[in-house]
Amino acid sequence: MDLSGRTWGATDAERGASYPCDRLVTGRREGWTRAVDVVAPPGVLFRWLRQLTVAPYSYDRIDFRGRRSPRVLLPDLPDLAVGQRLLVFDITGFTPGAHITGLLPAPLAARHGPMAVSYTVRPQGTGSRLVVKVAAGSGGGAGRRLRRRLMAWGDLVMMRKQLLTLKELAEATAAAPGPSPAPGPTG
Repeated sequence: MDLSGRTWGATDAERGASYPCDRLVTGRREGWTRAVDVVAPPGVLFRWLRQLTVAPYSYDRIDFRGRRSPRVLLPDLPDLAVGQRLLVFDITGFTPGAHITGLLPAPLAARHGPMAVSYTVRPQGTGSRLVVKVAAGSGGGAGRRLRRRLMAWGDLVMMRKQLLTLKELAEATAAAPGPSPAPGPTG
């Protein structure tokens, strides 16, 4: 068991892999890697990831002010775009069906330190593998290190719930009778 709060569900290879978010945090950094298997095609899972632009899919009472994250795929979801909000990050890049990457905006980075995230999807057997990497600046004194450790644990709790919720929703979508939803022009 990882007592640092940096890892949940990720393999050693996934923890050691390079992700698009890694290039966004310069200098000393640490990585937090979370992963889950999903019994749904990558296109279906990625369509659910796109909904992170409108809802957190975690503990809604905490993250979404008590509103419930949508439990259906939204038909009028805007196309992904650089600069668009993804949770607390601004999207810096994406590859439809493969990843969405974002950077913490400057005001939040000034308070919490530099941070970036990549939500990645890859085919695995008849389903998918969802791996999320957070790159967090690791410089600073003892106070900053303690704060980052607490943030890693808080992120672990919230993101674990988020990934399990997205897994459940993507699997239900994939298992539903009828055609899978079209991914749209940006995934």
